[in-house]
Amino acid sequence: MSDLTNDKEYRDWIVSIKSRVQASQIKAAVSVNYAMLELYWYLGEQIIERQETAKWGDGFLQQMSKDLSSEFPEIKGFSYRNLRRMRQWYTFWASTDAIGPQVVARLDKKWPQAVAKTESSQKSTVQQLVAQIPWGHNSVLLEKLSDPSDALFYVQKTIENNWSRAVLTHQIESGLHLREGKAIDNFEATLPKPESDLARQLLRDPYNFDFLTLTERHNERELEDGLIDHLTKFLLELGAGFAFVGRQYKLNVDGDEYSIDLLFYHLKLHCYVVIELKVDKFKPEYAGKLNFYISAVDSQVRTEADSPTLGILICKSKSDIKVEYSLRDLTKPIGVSEYQITEHLPDDLRSSLPTIEQIEAELGEVGDE
Repeated sequence: MSDLTNDKEYRDWIVSIKSRVQASQIKAAVSVNYAMLELYWYLGEQIIERQETAKWGDGFLQQMSKDLSSEFPEIKGFSYRNLRRMRQWYTFWASTDAIGPQVVARLDKKWPQAVAKTESSQKSTVQQLVAQIPWGHNSVLLEKLSDPSDALFYVQKTIENNWSRAVLTHQIESGLHLREGKAIDNFEATLPKPESDLARQLLRDPYNFDFLTLTERHNERELEDGLIDHLTKFLLELGAGFAFVGRQYKLNVDGDEYSIDLLFYHLKLHCYVVIELKVDKFKPEYAGKLNFYISAVDSQVRTEADSPTLGILICKSKSDIKVEYSLRDLTKPIGVSEYQITEHLPDDLRSSLPTIEQIEAELGEVGDE
């Protein structure tokens, strides 16, 4: 038999086969998860029903765990603790108030049954939604949240963005549901629907930059350096779909050079996003300058295939009324948010912290020894 390891056609064919196998594995895993959570829902419902009607006392869950574990030793989900969690899970989601008009508005169009109004339809819809994410993710929601409508927000986000359990936990702890779409913007006046609604969902207010180690009196260069040094965490905070293009992005307008703090491209909206950083309170002239930058990007960088460029101005603080006045008559889509850093380094450590260049030099000296 001839050696096919160097045959390009064969290797490409094997790659395509691997891709199909992986897709099949993912599909099978999703089906298994869905079936398991359907079972957990049934068990939770049965436990609640028997607690209300049977006279077995409070200890029957212990016996139930023992009997099921003995009958199905290959299944690890019948521990006493997990059975209690199933009961809690069913009780949490079975509330008829779990899906209201404000929650229906959040749900993806792929679940049109979410608009159903009967109690049984509501429960069925919730069951189908939460079964889309792993049991471990559902457990995080139970531990971290008390409001089913808030939890549904994170269920949808997890499905849309394929969040890991760690990312889901981070987003809940950062209060994403309280921050997303809360910034002041002029999108409705400058963008057509549904682009304006989609763009508004990109914004958060405030942005959480707790991953940075800065002093209280940091400047814009330090803030920008910190965000770039922690680009992965910054992208996580910005949200899904952002691709980094460059920092201090140069534009030449009529012989004068200008520098954009940060330039991104949003893969879902197919548009450039200009981000300007300010370490002080919002000033009206900041919006005017950002409007100028967006116009320059639209003229010099944007192509016919791209949607209109968006601008995000992130300040240390802002007056909502001043922001509204400043954006009212601007022609480019702009959103204005604050950022927060809950813990700062003491100011007296500013001069003692080594620069990136100093660290690289010291590492180079160690390597030469």
